[in-house]
Amino acid sequence: MEPYIPSMHDKQVALVTGANKGIGLRIARDLAARGFTVLVGSRDLARGEAAAKTITGDARALALDVTDATSIAAAAERIRNEFGRLDVLVNNAAIGHAGKPGRSLDEILKAALPSVASLDEVRAVFETNVFGVLAVTQAMLPLLREAPAGRIVNVSSSGGSLTRTSDPANPYRAMFGVTYSPSKTALNAITVAFSRELESTPIKVNAACPGFTATDINNFEGTRTVEEGAREAVRLALLGPDGPTGTFSDDAGIIPW
Repeated sequence: MEPYIPSMHDKQVALVTGANKGIGLRIARDLAARGFTVLVGSRDLARGEAAAKTITGDARALALDVTDATSIAAAAERIRNEFGRLDVLVNNAAIGHAGKPGRSLDEILKAALPSVASLDEVRAVFETNVFGVLAVTQAMLPLLREAPAGRIVNVSSSGGSLTRTSDPANPYRAMFGVTYSPSKTALNAITVAFSRELESTPIKVNAACPGFTATDINNFEGTRTVEEGAREAVRLALLGPDGPTGTFSDDAGIIPW
């Protein structure tokens, strides 16, 4: 391996996974507008390059499949070689289901009922939404340690809140099945675990809920815009030294685990 030569890159560097569309693309745009060099993570490099061209500012496509160890390692190596550090990691890449494309939200929810859910589909969702986040964060953590004050933002969902789901008065509790929602519960647990391990460092780790945003994850049946959905993740990415770590929030405030 070639010896590492410190980068002269003087801008903060952010990686957003799953950033070629939807909330991830909006987060990338907002961070680029704030002066970051933004790495647009995308499984399909061509789609990432097309998305990066729509961003005003310094945006660069990065091939990254969060379910592929070789892809993750290559992405981390490229970031080290080109920038020497990573200031912000936004774990946004996620899937809502692994069934037939174009299913309505009602069909997705019915397929997620614990009595009928496909184990293969559950495994596929967790592979991206949980194990993918863990693998990417592990790979990028050495680069985040090289930054003065790294930030990790995990894009979660209030649908993963066990407290809210256990409340009979919650009108959205029927959306809790055994695929997407519990994958976000597990993601929240990973957020807490990393924040605990890193609490003695300058790195802050938080989870952001975008709300019920209209994206292809829900067949565009959401009620919020991607601009609204990106807001909390961007806020957490920009936290100052006195900001919190180990929290779960949306743009209305703290969400109970």
